Amino acid sequence: MTPKLVTLLAVVGLALGATTTPTGAQTPKPQATEVGVTATTIRIAVVADVDNQLQPGLFAGPVAAVRGFATYINQHGGLAGRKLVVDFIDSHLNEGEARNAIIQACRNDFALVGTAALFLNNVSDMVSCPDQTGQPVGIPDLAVVTTEVAEQCSPVTFPINPPQLLCPTMNDHPQTYQGTSGPIRYYEAHVAKHLHGGFLYSNDLQSAAVAGQALAGAAEAGGVKADFVRGISALAPQSGYDPYIQDLKNDGSNYAQSTSSYSSTVALRKEATLQGLTTPNFVWDCSSACYSQQFLDQGGTAVNGEYVWLSFLPFQDTKSNPALANYVRYVGSKIDGFGAYGWGASLLFRDAVNDVVRAHGANGLTRKALLTALGSITSFNADGMFGTINIAQRRETPCFVVLQARNGRFVRVDPTTPGTFDCSPSSHTEFKADLLTG
Repeated sequence: MTPKLVTLLAVVGLALGATTTPTGAQTPKPQATEVGVTATTIRIAVVADVDNQLQPGLFAGPVAAVRGFATYINQHGGLAGRKLVVDFIDSHLNEGEARNAIIQACRNDFALVGTAALFLNNVSDMVSCPDQTGQPVGIPDLAVVTTEVAEQCSPVTFPINPPQLLCPTMNDHPQTYQGTSGPIRYYEAHVAKHLHGGFLYSNDLQSAAVAGQALAGAAEAGGVKADFVRGISALAPQSGYDPYIQDLKNDGSNYAQSTSSYSSTVALRKEATLQGLTTPNFVWDCSSACYSQQFLDQGGTAVNGEYVWLSFLPFQDTKSNPALANYVRYVGSKIDGFGAYGWGASLLFRDAVNDVVRAHGANGLTRKALLTALGSITSFNADGMFGTINIAQRRETPCFVVLQARNGRFVRVDPTTPGTFDCSPSSHTEFKADLLTG
């Protein structure tokens, strides 16, 4: 075997989770090293709101993604010489069940991967979770959705989708927030000048209201003049959107965004159609919350023209990125925007485990070591599937892709080349707002 081939095989093995040892050295047998880590398995938990009355199946995407990733990684050698096992714990959009889910995971699992629990407002059980020796080192939390400040700024949480709040400013008045304004620049250049319009956010939960207002703030910082920023219940019927459509018409607006779930955007667009708001060159804007087949199916022709921007590659780009191709292959019909983040969180977990193995060997796998590894990752792009994120410092990527809904499918409009992002540094925006009480 040639030296080049040996090197290539070593790199491939590490990328898939295998470890290598010098020629002639004896590989130590894997041992039980931590809660959730046995000689043969690594057990991780997905805590997510799935079964609930408000929006059934809300965060089923991350669950499917982490399960699909386990299948993928186990078919390719596992991690640290062990098979990956996934426990799904449904938090049911309930504060008590979210906390109980963390307690259960603390007892049984090595780490949390793909967390998506909106009511996770008490993270004391996460931060003080004891390791195998009884020390309160915490359980690593590689989260997809973090709406509560307690989780966003937890010392053991490393979101794949960084929060808008810059945590060092959480006790300031006003606080500093971050966001992506690049899509606004595209709309101004290609759709309409001098954008102004309305923003809607969910007011059912304070943390969701803060997150929605922060998204609106990023758009305003990017140049959109707010004609209004108002809350609306996620349970509101389509007719409940009539006053907002009337205001958009009266103000001569050319921009609108609901920062709530995709069902809110569907209701907004259907009511706009009913009320005759079909102005040309109007920007109907949505983030990755609208990136799902359900949005297209439920919205029908009413959501034609909706712009959806992402910080990861769209699913039609599978030929341009192997990581994305694996996500689509191993998750199948259950892929969605939140699930893409779940796959990204899984790849982050893989990378952090590999970092621990490189530094300490396969039997150095502890929660403390994993937390240290995660705290050192300042440049992560999920094998090119995402724009580069600073995980350790919770900094968003400036990279984005803009899609548009056209006749039941999403069409890439900026940039148009598959496999690419618009990564202008000026797309990253920081702004001040006093959204937190206390």
